[in-house]
Amino acid sequence: MKVEKSSNISKCSVELDGAKDVEVRCLISKEDGAENFAMRMFELQPGGYTPLHTHTHEHEVFVIEGQGVFVCEGQEHEFSAEYVIFVPPNKEHQFRNIGNSVLRMLCIIPAAVV
Repeated sequence: MKVEKSSNISKCSVELDGAKDVEVRCLISKEDGAENFAMRMFELQPGGYTPLHTHTHEHEVFVIEGQGVFVCEGQEHEFSAEYVIFVPPNKEHQFRNIGNSVLRMLCIIPAAVV
């Protein structure tokens, strides 16, 4: 079991080619005993973006705050707080912050990936 305020969990810069001004907190993972899913919170600063990438697992995203564009297979979809986004496996995708404040999103993935 884990009960913790998210701001007490350290965040790390995402140091991948193609990423700019992105940080992540691993909120729940295998280290916490989660066998099936991992929950991460991404924070993108204004103008920040994740790399354009693909992977073999799906993930589910819930937007907590901010404005962004989700790029999937070349199509752009604008979103804001309280949007949900499903990213199927093997689809090229990227998240970009197009607002003037932090873009904060929860991302759920299979625990085996982390």
